[in-house]
Parts: sequence; structure tokens; C-alpha cells
Amino acid sequence: MKKLKRVLQSKYLFKFLALVFVIGSFLFTRFYCFESKYNKSDKVFIGEVTKIRTTSSKLTLEIKGREKLIINYQFKEGQKLDNLAYGDKILVRGNLVEPTKNTIPNSFDYKKYLYNKKIYYIVEADKINKIENNNNYLYTIKNILYKKINTMKSSSYIKTFILGDNSDISADIKEEYQNIGVSHLFSISSSHIYFISTIICYYLDRITYNKKIKRIIVNVFLIFFLLLLGIIPSLLRAILMYSLSTFNYLFKLNLKKIDIMMLVIILAIIIDPFIIYDIGFIYSYLISLFLIIFTNRIRKKKGINKAIYTTLISFFASLPITIYNSYEINIISILVNVLLIPIVSTIIFPLSIIALILPFLDSFLYQLISLLENFTIFISSIEITIISFPKPNIIIIIIYYIILLITLHKPKLSYLLLITILIIKASPYLDGDTNIVAFDVGQADCLLIQFPYNKKNILIDTGNNYSEYKIKNIINYLKSKGISKINYLVISHGDYDHIGGSFYLVNNFKVENVIFNRGKFNDLEKKLITVLEKRNIKYFQNIKELNLNNNRLYFLNNKLYDDENDNSTIIYTEISGIKILLMGDAEMEVERYILEKYNLKNIDILKVGHHGSRTSSHKEFINSINPKYSIISVGKNNRYGHPNKEVLNNLNNSKIYRTDLDGSIMFKIKKDRLKIETCMP
Repeated sequence: MKKLKRVLQSKYLFKFLALVFVIGSFLFTRFYCFESKYNKSDKVFIGEVTKIRTTSSKLTLEIKGREKLIINYQFKEGQKLDNLAYGDKILVRGNLVEPTKNTIPNSFDYKKYLYNKKIYYIVEADKINKIENNNNYLYTIKNILYKKINTMKSSSYIKTFILGDNSDISADIKEEYQNIGVSHLFSISSSHIYFISTIICYYLDRITYNKKIKRIIVNVFLIFFLLLLGIIPSLLRAILMYSLSTFNYLFKLNLKKIDIMMLVIILAIIIDPFIIYDIGFIYSYLISLFLIIFTNRIRKKKGINKAIYTTLISFFASLPITIYNSYEINIISILVNVLLIPIVSTIIFPLSIIALILPFLDSFLYQLISLLENFTIFISSIEITIISFPKPNIIIIIIYYIILLITLHKPKLSYLLLITILIIKASPYLDGDTNIVAFDVGQADCLLIQFPYNKKNILIDTGNNYSEYKIKNIINYLKSKGISKINYLVISHGDYDHIGGSFYLVNNFKVENVIFNRGKFNDLEKKLITVLEKRNIKYFQNIKELNLNNNRLYFLNNKLYDDENDNSTIIYTEISGIKILLMGDAEMEVERYILEKYNLKNIDILKVGHHGSRTSSHKEFINSINPKYSIISVGKNNRYGHPNKEVLNNLNNSKIYRTDLDGSIMFKIKKDRLKIETCMP
């Protein structure tokens, strides 16, 4: 036993093992391909209900059959399926659908997210039948809790704090919490486990004062709690930490807290190797790890200084991860955390448990939550506190954490942290390449030109606004590339598939100038102009030439037509010898005009007109301009049949990129060389 203790107390043993397990887990999950146990042709699925979410029009379930599946069922008019409970066995008839992959770089990848949770398919259900009621005592308890909580006004937050289920909290409010850096307060963590264990110990004091017995009983309850809620990364960490600390105490192993933390990481990876990709895991473990490392310094602080110091460590420990995932930070989050951590931890969370026992307190809790949400919305609206950052590479993140560890021993070198942060912030201004991105926005258009050293940025069209997440993903991409503003937004013409996303864009991102095409303003353009005037954004029409970063953009369509498509803005530019022609939705008549008026030969990058419609890209025009690469912005399985076969034949001598097949297409111009990447669905 003594030899075992000496081995366990080795200074580097658990640190080394934790590193091996993290690297091993990464290699195992990254390079070993996991495949579904279902066949794409399967139509019938039987499984146990493990998650339920209902809206007015849709039922979403997670079931465990041969593997986990997500079930989507659209309610028919007047239909309800409210007799389902956790643990029920159901039979589902429907079609297997692969989850959607992100086709805009640096945006949320739903397919990868589900893969990391071992979910490979979604079932679009036609019919759902219950074939067996729940007979599992854990699910029975869960059903009782959900049934009671669902009757309460504060149900969404009580579910969050007690059951770890935040699915009922509004997505907009979640985004606001994330914006001000307090979303971690709504995950079950060490403070929640400490509160629960304190309550249990308080009542156990009436039975026994034996610390060992009390700790064992608390651990039994916490393991039961973990089985009830499932593997929530922050909860798993907190309970494993408590249980291993108990084990350390009972067997007098004298392990240091940092070694227990390393052992927690090892056990968590053994339980679920994919846990290393969970953002909750990363935040929870990183912050806890650095708080443990800086424990001695924290102890020296008193009162409000201790709270501020703890928050600062948490802030700097999570900073690179926040930047990597959100591309911005809210500098006021430090003060907000100092204010809200005690309010949520000592008032709202305990009151959520008490209100479940004493329902008359529900209204009071609801008022507190309303105040919290209104305060969050107000703080999040203060835009001057938000600083955007480009997505950092892994090497700079590793360097950052090495410097953060160095400051533990040499606080005077903490200024190096600031230098590292500034390097991340300044990196786009050191990039001498020109980046052109044709975004996948479905049956619509949106193209970005980012000039060298991030000096000027022009966005041509914004897609439609039927799917708001597309323009949100474009904004995320802009932020990830260090773009904090659009110098010029060009609306090629006033059709909804080109102008639709501009309303969300100008309301949620800085736009300096807007350029419209020729002709009278239609209703959509007038509506946008009203928004522009309200936000003091300049707008222009009938531009012939634009000088951006010593690159000239020529607006070629100077003739007025009766058709909105033919009035499209057509842009020609040459960057480092690469010739670029963007055709909007211009049709054959305009193409003939372009051939007559301009001598355009050997175009390198052509944005094909009108999504590859047969009314554009006629053979004479294509043969004359002779494009090397052709971009067709088109929606998958669109009802127009775009791109037209004849157009594809006309473009036969060029390399064709289609957003429905290739996702977003990225061109990088470095000096006179062109590098092309795609974001395939």
C-alpha cells in the first residue's frame, strides 16, 4: 500500500497520463471512422425515449435504439402527442436523413456536433406509436420532476439548474448570456454540487457526525443524480472531483488537488472519448484547472478582491476558447461576472430548488429571472464593450497558455499575455493576400472581397432572409477573419434573393456605405433605404468606378432596362493580375451589351449570371470572355432547375464550382497565384 501511495504521489504521473489520454482520445476519435448501425434504406425504428422537446408545430425526440437517433415529427393540424414520457418505448416510421454540415467556413457544424455525440442520422418521422410504457425507476423520477416543473412559470430555469436541461430557455436569451460571458452560470457545476452536498450533510448531521459515513452517503446520492441527468460534462467533472476527493480522504492517499483534477480528466475520457470536443467540457475543465493552479494566490485575497481575482483568472483561462468559438469578447464580462455569480449561485439557483418544494415562491423567482434577462439584454446592447477577434490558430493558443502558466511563477511577465492577445487581434492586418468568398446561401447570391491587410472589405449581395442563420453564419465568418466592418455593401439589384439578408446585416453589423444598381427603387430597396437612413448609413446609386485599396472596381452596366435582372450591377476588377467578373442576374441582352462595349478576355473568375439560368451565359458571351473558373450560386434541388444543362455545356472549358455541390468557395490571391478551397456539404 505504501509503494502504491508513493507511485500515486509522484509529481508528474497524473499530469503525464492526462496528456497521454487527451492526445490518445483526439487521435482515436479523429482517425477512427465510426459508422451507423442503421442502413439508409431503413424505414422503421424502435427505441427508448431519452429526450423530449415540443413546440406548437413540432415534436423532437432523442431515442436510443441500435444507436442514438433524433426524431423530428411535424404535427398535423390540431394534433398533439403529449402522452409520451421519458423511458417509453416507441416505434417510428420515417426516413433517415444525414444531419446538415456547415457550408460556410467557421460556422456551427451541426453534423460534426451530432457525430461527437454518436448521433449519425435524423429521422423525419411520418408516424410515431408508443409500444411500451416506461418501467425504469430513474425515468419515472425524471417524469415526475418534469411534470411538476412544467406547471411552473420559471420552468425553463428550474429545468436548467436541477435537470441540466436548458432547451426551453429562448435561443435569443442564450445568445445574450454568451455575449456578456455568463453562459457558464447556467450549467450544473461545482457550486451546484457543493450546495446540494451541503444540504445533504446538514440533514445527515442529525443522524451522525461521522465524516466518512456522510461523505459516502453524499457520493451515493451524487452518483444517482448523475445517472438521472446523464453525462453532462460540467456535472460529470464536479461529481468525479467530489467522489475522488472523498476517495483520497478515506484512504489517506494525500493526493494534491491538481492530481485529482488530472485523474478526473482521465476518467471522463474513459467514459466518453468524444467529451474532449464538448465546449462545456473544455470551459469547465480549463477554468477549474487554472483556479486550482492559482489556489494559493486566490486564498491570499479577501472579500471583493478575491471575487475579482477569481473572475480574472476564469476570464483569462477561457479567453482563447471564447475567441476561437465566438470571435469576440465582451470586456465588461469581468464586472458582470463579479456581480452575477453571487446572485445566480446564492439566490437564483437555491431558490429554484426551494420553489420546486414550495411552489408559492415560483412567482417571486420568475420576477428575479425577468430582471436578470432584462439586465443581460441591456448589458449586451452596449456595443462599445464588445471587441471582435479573428479565429486564432492552435499554435498561438498553446503559446498563450504557456505564458499564462509562466505568470504563476513570474507575475511581472503577465504583460506577455497582452502582447499575445494583441498579436491575435492584429493578425488580419499582417495578411497581404486577397480573399474572395462565394458564400453558400442557397438559391441566392452573396460574395465577399477582402483586400490585403484587411484595409477594405466589400460584400456583394446578402442572400435572402428566409433562413436567417445563413446571414448569421456570414457575419460569424466576417468576425472570424478579423473583419469588423463592411466598407461597401453592393446590392446588385432589388430581388429578394440578393437584398433579403441586408436588413439583418445592417442591423447587426457595421456597414459604412451601400451601393444600389441603376433604375427606380423597388419596394424592398425603399424599405432598406429607410433602415439605412435611420442608422445614418450612406447610400449611392449609378456608381461607375470604385477605388478600394488601390484596386479599381468597374461597374460595367451603364444602360437602363425595363427588367430588374438586366439592371443588375456588373463588376469587373483585376487583382494581382487575376481578372474577376461578377454578373449579378444579368441576362443575354446585357451580355451582348458588355461584349459590344468592353473588351473582356480570359477572365480568371466568373460569377455566373442568374444562378446558371438558361436566360444567361449564352455561348457567344462565354466563348468570348473564356473564364478559367466559374462560380454558380445555386440552391440544392431548387425548383427552377438551375443550373441549366445548356449553360453547363457552355461553361465546359472552365472549372465549374457550384454552391449546391461545393458549399462556399474560397479564392485566395497571393501575388499572382490563386489558391482555391471549398466547404463541401
